[in-house]
Amino acid sequence: MKRYKPTSPGRRHATREDFSELTKKRPEKSLVKILKKQSGRNNQGKITVRHQGGGAKRFYRMVDFRQKKIDMPGTVIALEYDPNRTAFIVLIEYQDKTKAYRLAPQGLKIGDEVIISDKTEIKIGNRMRIKNIPIGTEVYNIEILPMAGGKLARSAGSSAKVMGIEGKYVAVKMPSKELRKINKECFASIGALSRADHRYRVIGKAGLKRHMGIRPTVRGSAMVPADHPHGGGEGRAGIGMKHPKTPWGKIAFGKKTRKRKKTNKFIIKRRK
Repeated sequence: MKRYKPTSPGRRHATREDFSELTKKRPEKSLVKILKKQSGRNNQGKITVRHQGGGAKRFYRMVDFRQKKIDMPGTVIALEYDPNRTAFIVLIEYQDKTKAYRLAPQGLKIGDEVIISDKTEIKIGNRMRIKNIPIGTEVYNIEILPMAGGKLARSAGSSAKVMGIEGKYVAVKMPSKELRKINKECFASIGALSRADHRYRVIGKAGLKRHMGIRPTVRGSAMVPADHPHGGGEGRAGIGMKHPKTPWGKIAFGKKTRKRKKTNKFIIKRRK
């Protein structure tokens, strides 16, 4: 992490990550598309997600989560920054001269060769069916359904761990410490994702949050009763209730919100 001299209040505590290992400044033209801003609004123009808007313009990098080029080796030709996700991405060139973006694991370097196969060498960046991965191996970009594309463990520094095989399922310990069953025919990539220091970054000033497209959040206790259950009272008052609530009167903390009852059977041990 890089620290700044305290030339202003915004710089005093701000930290930035070291991007010296990145190779390209501009994304691959054939693998980007325009990212239209939604600003948290639906098709009627009403705000459905609060605290979104503004932000710097950015292209969307089309990251290949499905990775269907099985048994075709690819070479890492660039390590890049992606403004749409926390982890870095790598540009892969396959033997047929096509290119694709993938999530970058820790330790993958320019010139390394990676491959997707049913069973292959246990090497950082390689991808294979989870039933063929040894117990105790760290994996990322894990599929939930076979050939549906990676859905789990995709953020910076995250990885899951293969814990054991039972019948047609593999037990996997998720980054949240949840123990979950995954179909053994699903694919997963070997390693842990890059940019592990991202969690220690200190933004430092409000302006940078605005560049990221995040608008200010107002405390409910600073509002009037018509706008929030915590509002009202003379001067700086408490929330006036036993449990905090959302702006819509629902319990804010501690209530379980999981509704996918069909997939409960795949959870061996819930996260804390």
